[in-house]
Amino acid sequence: MSSPAPGGTRPRSIGRSFGRNLLGLGFVSPYLAFVAVVFAYPFGFAVWMSFHDYFFAAPNAIVEYPFVGLENYAAVLSDPDVRQAFGNIAVFLVFNVPLTVGLSLVLASALNAKLPMRSFFRAAYYLPYITASVAMVGIWMWLFSSGGLVNKVLGQLAPEPSWLVNETLAMPLIAVFVAWKQLGFFIMLYLAALQNVPKELYESADTDGASTVRKFLSITVPGVRPATTLVVIVATITGANLFTEPYLLTGGGGPDGASASPVLLMYQRGIEQGNPDVAAAIGVLLVLFVLAVSLINRKLTERD
Repeated sequence: MSSPAPGGTRPRSIGRSFGRNLLGLGFVSPYLAFVAVVFAYPFGFAVWMSFHDYFFAAPNAIVEYPFVGLENYAAVLSDPDVRQAFGNIAVFLVFNVPLTVGLSLVLASALNAKLPMRSFFRAAYYLPYITASVAMVGIWMWLFSSGGLVNKVLGQLAPEPSWLVNETLAMPLIAVFVAWKQLGFFIMLYLAALQNVPKELYESADTDGASTVRKFLSITVPGVRPATTLVVIVATITGANLFTEPYLLTGGGGPDGASASPVLLMYQRGIEQGNPDVAAAIGVLLVLFVLAVSLINRKLTERD
């Protein structure tokens, strides 16, 4: 009786595996092309711009862009407005990310239970996410302007200066606004993750007489930890790219730059002031900042 030659099935296995990889590669290739065209190439071009004296020229004009090394980065790092913008975004993340994670997880847990009108509440929380930011900003300006509803309710307790023109309160208020607007999306992520938490764990906890808070802390929170990592990273990236909210809510980063973001500065320096090389340097530093914060958040959320 002849035995299979050593490795006799290997070429067939490799071929089958290679075939499956080809099929998978075919499925993901449109997205890879999308990432390459929409993200990789613009980022690579921005890195190249940040090391050159780049300026806008007439279409089809042949001009040279001298290499300037780290000159643009030195200009950016010595700019107090840029340092303030990165500080503002750090303040934003400190308020926005914990608020987003906490609220979305608690609300998802509540909406995962058998509640009356559960579908209505799910749709209600998701509605701000799909509504145009301009409309949402209009509502918040009506609420938090000097003569807005919130100040009328607070009366003598209303802050002076008011919320959106207060250097201390402007950025935290924007963080709350963004958390509220995106809450529906993150609730959906947590609802999907909660379906994978075994129901037997809750039944065992009920048998042991565990309270609702204990079940939430001991079963729900560990059970959705991978989703929490995703929520933290997505919220960090979204917050670091803040533009519309300070542009509309506080009139372009006011008061005195207290709510300016790096992306808003990129627009002002690159488009309004005609310094795309400086704007590109800000963008590269922002990418490094987001990568560092995301890695730290991932380490913290995945830690046992």
